[in-house]
Amino acid sequence: MFNTDIAVVGDTVDFDLIDGGEGVIHAVHPRKNFISRKAPRIKGASARGERLEQVIASNIDRLFIVGSFGTPPFNNRVIDRFLVIAESSNIQPVLVFNKTDLVEIPEEQELWEELYTGLGYQVFMVSATEGTGIGDLRNEVMGKKSMFWGHSGVGKSSILNALFPDLDLATGGVSLYSQKGKHTTVIVNMNRIDSTTFLVDTPGIREIAPFGIRKEDLAHYFVDLADHLQDCKYKPCTHQHEPGCAVIEAVENEEVSVDRYESYLRLLENIEEDMIY
Repeated sequence: MFNTDIAVVGDTVDFDLIDGGEGVIHAVHPRKNFISRKAPRIKGASARGERLEQVIASNIDRLFIVGSFGTPPFNNRVIDRFLVIAESSNIQPVLVFNKTDLVEIPEEQELWEELYTGLGYQVFMVSATEGTGIGDLRNEVMGKKSMFWGHSGVGKSSILNALFPDLDLATGGVSLYSQKGKHTTVIVNMNRIDSTTFLVDTPGIREIAPFGIRKEDLAHYFVDLADHLQDCKYKPCTHQHEPGCAVIEAVENEEVSVDRYESYLRLLENIEEDMIY
């Protein structure tokens, strides 16, 4: 297994300063955790084998997964992919749904809030432009090293600016043609708020694929599916078509959300077996 960087934001390292304010890293200390994804495929690479692991940040206390209403529209399948990465990395995820001022159908907002809070996740409904929910979110990030991650255009940098205006991070809009976000943050940055509070801002992404998760393990990282896995008749079970599958039965009995189950199936279809090097 290879990854794309020796050291990432959040690492504790031994280094020496050299001329020009640059430094030479001698050692990277062991990480307590890290967030990663499959790196974008190398141009011209074969269909298999060229997906490296891209580590985004390390030693994170909380992963704040940002979604939005309006533009870009709310995408629960993307949210679920981020949750799988957090769960598989053993990092506590917190959901932040931005642009509540653009919600046209209040029932839509309530549906998603109830779904994810019902799964045990902490959910903040915020509007970076109007300041709604920002005070409560600010209290949550204090005293922690937090990473904000999400799809392009959901307003991560706008939220951080609303939390701490002195950051003055660049922000951008959403393409009227594609309804997708325009990249404004181009590298991962760690912002020091005080001696115990750090905020990691990340570039918006348009593709998110967990790294190193096998198909037979995926359901363990969907917390609502995981409660039923031991009751399946056959093991291993992919929870797609097998007779006596407790997950399928739970969906039919409305114990598991159809939306979450469809997220699972879509991700299951897209998982590639990682190549052994």
